[in-house]
This record gives sequence, structure tokens and C-alpha cells, in this order.
Amino acid sequence: MSLDWDDVKPSTPAPALQIAGGPAPVAAHGAVVAAAGATGLEEVTMGARRIQVDDKKIINCRADLNQLVPFKYKWAWEKYLAACNNHWMPQEINMSADIALWQDPNGLTDDERTIIKRSLGFFSTADSLVANNLVLAVYKHLTNPECRQYLLRQAFEEAIHTHAYQYCIESLGLDEAEVFNMYREIPSIHDKAAWSIPYTQSLADPDFHTGTPEMDQRLLRDLIAFYVVFEGLFFYVGFVQLLSFKKRNKMVGVAEQIEYIMRDESMHMNFGIDVINQIKVENPHLWTAQFQQEMLDMIAEATELEIRYAHDTMPRGVLGLNASQFNEYLKFIANRRCSQIGLKQLYPGAENPFPWMSEVMDLKKEKNFFETRVTEYQTGGALSWD
Repeated sequence: MSLDWDDVKPSTPAPALQIAGGPAPVAAHGAVVAAAGATGLEEVTMGARRIQVDDKKIINCRADLNQLVPFKYKWAWEKYLAACNNHWMPQEINMSADIALWQDPNGLTDDERTIIKRSLGFFSTADSLVANNLVLAVYKHLTNPECRQYLLRQAFEEAIHTHAYQYCIESLGLDEAEVFNMYREIPSIHDKAAWSIPYTQSLADPDFHTGTPEMDQRLLRDLIAFYVVFEGLFFYVGFVQLLSFKKRNKMVGVAEQIEYIMRDESMHMNFGIDVINQIKVENPHLWTAQFQQEMLDMIAEATELEIRYAHDTMPRGVLGLNASQFNEYLKFIANRRCSQIGLKQLYPGAENPFPWMSEVMDLKKEKNFFETRVTEYQTGGALSWD
């Protein structure tokens, strides 16, 4: 079965359930937070009743977060199990052909080398930004243990991705300081990284607490910024560019790393979209017309940043690609992301100029991707992307 990776649909949110009552938590400064959720660090109370499924909620839940079961959001647990079956390590991929091609003075054009270095320059710090957001901000405010279980797996996968970029950079003999510091030296890379930072700082603020419509909307906004935009839009120029090398039998090791990273990121994005949609189901008062317009404006701004990045990395046609194709492609992707979270499309009529990308997400491939592995990569037999 061939699966279009942009057609992967998040799970249908479970119906909202009544949560159990409980005392309002007290913030560090001593003020009572009206309805903010538990953290998992509360005192253990002897004789407390057992957790019921109705006690659980994505945000502002005051039940004991240390009890994984009973599951309320089975889609979160299933994504955790699928991610575990999707496990891979960068050094399992053979880079010898890439090294030989990179070291050959006539192996790649200057424009092709620029794409490789710029892509690794953005990706090498991007996944660190995502990991910081998960660990320092998001985990604290999602008050559901099965969702937190997936977040822990996602954080590990972000570490694997950063490892993969470092492995590629080291294998090719690139200047590590240059590549890892590109987000502070190349304007189009800097602008994407700088765009994301405020959406982490908001949640990481020690004085930030959910429990009011204003703060809950801020959490929802920041989740959309990272899951829908950063992981669901900002990675896509690099994905297409690097996978275009493989279509021409060039830089096949780097491209194979990107195939697995892209599959991980697709699952990250769809988990985030499930969370976003579940928050909407349980808190419909947050999804106001004004808030929806703010999210559309945010996605439109991000789309322009990614288009600018495409033009910066591809001033001329290369690999059968040109920057103008990405104008259409990124608008197509933005429309998909809007639809997935229930927003109107920003760019009606935008089409996908790269239908071949769906082949990359064909999870039923029979070949063994890793030449060094004896057993088949488990994704093909274990993952379901329904």
C-alpha cells in the first residue's frame, strides 16, 4: 500500500469526559491557581481512591499523573508503541558512498554542496530546539500520563536525530563549528530558529500556569507553533531537497537518514495534532474566531519564512528542483496543516508539485534498509498509520 505522508490523518479525538474534582494546586509564589493541573510531584496520599478513566484530561487534570492506566487516550499509547517499533540508530547506515562522492572534487556541484550544508545547518540545531521545547515546556503542562509517555519517546528520538546530523557532518568531514552555528550566521536559518523561540519561552516561564482561558490559549498556540509549524512545515524544504539526491543516486546515506527522520517527524506531528484536537474537544471555548485568525496569521508568516529559506538555499535550479516550485509546495503543505486542526485553508487551490514524495512514506517496503542489520527494519511490519 502506498501512503501519502501528507495525507496521514491524526486519530479521531476521544469524547470529552468529566474530570474528578480536587483541591486547586498552589503555585511556587503562594497564589492559588484556579484550575491548573497536577505535575506528578504532589505528595503521595495514603488511602486515596484509585484513578478512574473519567479523571483524566489532556490539560488542567488534577488526578495523579504517576498512574499510567487506565488509558483514556489509547491513540497516545499506540503511538508510543509504534515509535518504539520504529527504532533506529544513525551509525547503522552506511556512509561510505557519500564520503567518496563528497571528497571527489567533481562529485557534486557547488549548488548541491550548498544544499547539503544548509540542510544540515538547519536540522542540526532544529531538533535540539524541539527537544528543549518538549523537556523544558510541553511536558510540564500536558497533564496526562500516556501522552507524557509518548513525549519521553519523542524526546529520545529528537536526540537520535541530532546524533544523525552530527554523524553525517563528521562522516563528510565538514567544519562542525560552521554547520552547527549556521542558525546564528545564515539569515534564512536564523529567522526560522528565532521565530520558534518565543513559543518555548512562553511555556518555560516559571510563572506560567494553565487554568485560565488566556493561559490555555497560549499553551494551545505554542503547541500549534511547534507541532504544526516547526515540525510540520519548517522541515519540508530540507526533506524534499535531500531526498532528491537519492532519486539521482547521490548522497544516499544522508538521504536514508532523512527518510527515517522524516517518518519519526511525521508521527511527532500527528501526535501533536491529536493533542491539539483533543484540547479543542475538551475546551471548545478556547477555539474562538479571533484565536483561529491568529493561528492562520501565524501559519502564513511561517510559510513565508520557509519559502524564503527555499530561495536562499536554491538560487538556481538544481536536482530537477527550482525555488518557485516550493512556493506552491509550501502553500499546499500549509493548507494541509490548517485542515488537520480545523482551520480554513490559507491558499485555496495550491497543489503538490512533488507527488513522488508519497513513495518515501510507503511503509510496506520489503527491502532491508540497513545493510548492517540481519533482521528487517520493524516499521514495515509493525506500524499502522491509519
